[in-house]
Amino acid sequence: MTTDVVEQPTTGHGKSTQAKLISRESYAAIDKWIAKYPAENRQAAVIPALHIVQDANSGHLTNALMDEVAEYLGMPEIAVYEVASFYSMFEHKPVGKHKISICTNISCMLLGSEEIVKHLEKKFGIKLGQTTPDGKFTIKEVECLGACVGAPMCLIGRDYHEHLTPEKIDAILEKLD
Repeated sequence: MTTDVVEQPTTGHGKSTQAKLISRESYAAIDKWIAKYPAENRQAAVIPALHIVQDANSGHLTNALMDEVAEYLGMPEIAVYEVASFYSMFEHKPVGKHKISICTNISCMLLGSEEIVKHLEKKFGIKLGQTTPDGKFTIKEVECLGACVGAPMCLIGRDYHEHLTPEKIDAILEKLD
Protein backbone atom coordinates (compact mmCIF):
# COMPACT_ATOMS: atom_id res chain seq x y z
CA MET A 1 0.00 0.00 0.00
CA THR A 2 1.33 3.46 -0.92
CA THR A 3 0.52 6.82 0.56
CA ASP A 4 0.63 10.14 -1.30
CA VAL A 5 2.88 12.59 0.47
CA VAL A 6 2.22 16.31 0.17
CA GLU A 7 5.51 18.12 -0.06
CA GLN A 8 5.88 20.82 2.59
CA PRO A 9 7.73 24.11 2.19
CA THR A 10 10.71 24.61 4.43
CA THR A 11 12.15 27.56 6.27
CA GLY A 12 15.42 27.13 4.41
CA HIS A 13 16.76 25.02 7.28
CA GLY A 14 14.88 21.89 6.31
CA LYS A 15 12.00 22.54 8.71
CA SER A 16 8.49 22.27 7.36
CA THR A 17 6.36 25.37 7.99
CA GLN A 18 2.90 24.64 6.59
CA ALA A 19 0.97 22.95 3.82
CA LYS A 20 1.41 24.47 0.39
CA LEU A 21 -1.02 27.22 -0.48
CA ILE A 22 -0.03 27.45 -4.14
CA SER A 23 -1.63 24.88 -6.46
CA ARG A 24 0.27 22.45 -8.63
CA GLU A 25 -1.15 24.23 -11.68
CA SER A 26 0.26 27.53 -10.47
CA TYR A 27 3.64 25.95 -9.79
CA ALA A 28 3.64 24.51 -13.32
CA ALA A 29 2.92 27.98 -14.74
CA ILE A 30 5.69 29.49 -12.60
CA ASP A 31 8.08 26.77 -13.79
CA LYS A 32 7.48 27.86 -17.40
CA TRP A 33 8.69 31.33 -16.45
CA ILE A 34 11.63 30.03 -14.45
CA ALA A 35 12.75 28.03 -17.50
CA LYS A 36 13.20 31.28 -19.44
CA TYR A 37 16.11 32.32 -17.22
CA PRO A 38 19.48 30.76 -16.39
CA ALA A 39 19.12 28.34 -13.45
CA GLU A 40 21.06 30.62 -11.13
CA ASN A 41 18.64 33.50 -11.89
CA ARG A 42 15.30 31.85 -11.07
CA GLN A 43 14.44 34.90 -8.90
CA ALA A 44 13.97 36.82 -12.16
CA ALA A 45 10.59 35.08 -12.43
CA VAL A 46 9.27 36.86 -9.33
CA ILE A 47 6.90 39.25 -11.14
CA PRO A 48 5.23 36.58 -13.29
CA ALA A 49 5.12 34.26 -10.25
CA LEU A 50 3.31 36.92 -8.23
CA HIS A 51 0.85 37.49 -11.09
CA ILE A 52 0.11 33.77 -11.32
CA VAL A 53 -0.38 33.40 -7.57
CA GLN A 54 -2.50 36.56 -7.33
CA ASP A 55 -4.74 35.45 -10.21
CA ALA A 56 -5.26 32.08 -8.52
CA ASN A 57 -6.12 33.76 -5.20
CA SER A 58 -9.12 35.91 -6.16
CA GLY A 59 -6.95 38.83 -7.21
CA HIS A 60 -4.82 39.47 -4.12
CA LEU A 61 -1.68 38.29 -2.34
CA THR A 62 -1.26 37.33 1.29
CA ASN A 63 1.98 37.27 3.26
CA ALA A 64 1.79 33.48 3.37
CA LEU A 65 1.52 33.29 -0.43
CA MET A 66 4.41 35.71 -0.90
CA ASP A 67 6.48 33.70 1.58
CA GLU A 68 5.84 30.56 -0.45
CA VAL A 69 6.84 32.34 -3.68
CA ALA A 70 10.04 33.51 -1.98
CA GLU A 71 10.88 30.01 -0.86
CA TYR A 72 10.13 28.49 -4.25
CA LEU A 73 12.30 31.04 -6.04
CA GLY A 74 15.06 30.82 -3.43
CA MET A 75 14.99 34.45 -2.45
CA PRO A 76 14.50 36.35 0.82
CA GLU A 77 10.87 36.98 1.77
CA ILE A 78 11.56 40.70 2.11
CA ALA A 79 12.68 40.83 -1.53
CA VAL A 80 9.32 39.44 -2.65
CA TYR A 81 7.49 41.90 -0.37
CA GLU A 82 9.49 44.75 -1.90
CA VAL A 83 8.47 43.76 -5.43
CA ALA A 84 4.84 43.18 -4.47
CA SER A 85 4.58 46.51 -2.66
CA PHE A 86 6.42 48.54 -5.33
CA TYR A 87 4.18 47.67 -8.28
CA SER A 88 0.57 48.87 -8.21
CA MET A 89 -0.70 45.79 -10.03
CA PHE A 90 -0.25 43.65 -6.93
CA GLU A 91 -3.00 43.74 -4.33
CA HIS A 92 -2.60 42.97 -0.62
CA LYS A 93 -6.27 42.86 0.28
CA PRO A 94 -9.29 41.43 -1.53
CA VAL A 95 -10.52 43.35 -4.56
CA GLY A 96 -13.63 43.16 -6.68
CA LYS A 97 -14.07 40.75 -9.53
CA HIS A 98 -13.31 43.65 -11.88
CA LYS A 99 -10.53 45.97 -10.73
CA ILE A 100 -10.67 49.30 -12.53
CA SER A 101 -7.25 50.95 -12.30
CA ILE A 102 -7.61 54.58 -13.35
CA CYS A 103 -4.53 56.54 -14.31
CA THR A 104 -4.53 59.96 -12.66
CA ASN A 105 -1.04 61.04 -13.69
CA ILE A 106 -0.43 64.28 -15.56
CA SER A 107 -1.56 63.39 -19.11
CA CYS A 108 -4.70 61.61 -17.94
CA MET A 109 -5.43 64.30 -15.37
CA LEU A 110 -5.16 67.08 -17.95
CA LEU A 111 -7.44 65.19 -20.34
CA GLY A 112 -10.22 64.31 -17.91
CA SER A 113 -9.41 61.41 -15.59
CA GLU A 114 -10.90 63.35 -12.68
CA GLU A 115 -14.27 63.37 -14.49
CA ILE A 116 -14.01 59.59 -15.01
CA VAL A 117 -13.18 59.03 -11.33
CA LYS A 118 -16.14 61.17 -10.19
CA HIS A 119 -18.43 59.37 -12.62
CA LEU A 120 -17.40 55.93 -11.36
CA GLU A 121 -17.62 56.97 -7.71
CA LYS A 122 -21.16 58.22 -8.28
CA LYS A 123 -22.15 55.20 -10.40
CA PHE A 124 -20.93 52.64 -7.83
CA GLY A 125 -21.44 54.66 -4.64
CA ILE A 126 -17.83 54.09 -3.55
CA LYS A 127 -14.59 56.05 -3.43
CA LEU A 128 -11.16 55.30 -4.89
CA GLY A 129 -9.64 52.28 -3.15
CA GLN A 130 -13.02 50.78 -2.30
CA THR A 131 -15.00 47.80 -3.56
CA THR A 132 -18.72 47.69 -4.27
CA PRO A 133 -20.78 45.86 -1.62
CA ASP A 134 -21.53 43.05 -4.10
CA GLY A 135 -17.78 42.52 -4.62
CA LYS A 136 -18.05 43.12 -8.34
CA PHE A 137 -15.98 46.32 -8.81
CA THR A 138 -12.97 47.96 -7.19
CA ILE A 139 -11.86 51.43 -8.28
CA LYS A 140 -8.14 52.08 -7.85
CA GLU A 141 -6.07 55.16 -8.56
CA VAL A 142 -2.75 54.37 -10.23
CA GLU A 143 0.17 56.33 -11.53
CA CYS A 144 1.18 56.22 -15.17
CA LEU A 145 0.21 53.07 -17.04
CA GLY A 146 2.33 54.04 -20.04
CA ALA A 147 -0.50 54.92 -22.42
CA CYS A 148 -0.38 58.72 -22.28
CA VAL A 149 -1.28 59.05 -25.95
CA GLY A 150 -4.66 57.48 -25.14
CA ALA A 151 -5.43 59.60 -22.10
CA PRO A 152 -7.56 59.47 -20.11
CA MET A 153 -7.27 55.73 -19.72
CA CYS A 154 -7.76 52.84 -17.36
CA LEU A 155 -6.85 49.21 -16.96
CA ILE A 156 -9.64 46.72 -16.27
CA GLY A 157 -8.16 43.33 -15.51
CA ARG A 158 -5.35 43.25 -18.07
CA ASP A 159 -7.11 45.26 -20.78
CA TYR A 160 -6.29 48.89 -21.52
CA HIS A 161 -9.17 51.25 -22.34
CA GLU A 162 -8.21 54.62 -23.77
CA HIS A 163 -9.77 57.99 -24.67
CA LEU A 164 -12.35 57.51 -21.94
CA THR A 165 -15.52 59.47 -21.46
CA PRO A 166 -18.27 58.68 -18.94
CA GLU A 167 -20.32 57.20 -21.79
CA LYS A 168 -17.44 55.08 -23.07
CA ILE A 169 -16.61 53.66 -19.62
CA ASP A 170 -20.31 52.85 -19.09
CA ALA A 171 -20.38 50.93 -22.39
CA ILE A 172 -17.24 49.00 -21.37
CA LEU A 173 -18.68 48.14 -17.96
CA GLU A 174 -21.97 46.93 -19.47
CA LYS A 175 -20.04 44.23 -21.37
CA LEU A 176 -18.53 42.79 -18.18
CA ASP A 177 -20.28 39.88 -16.50
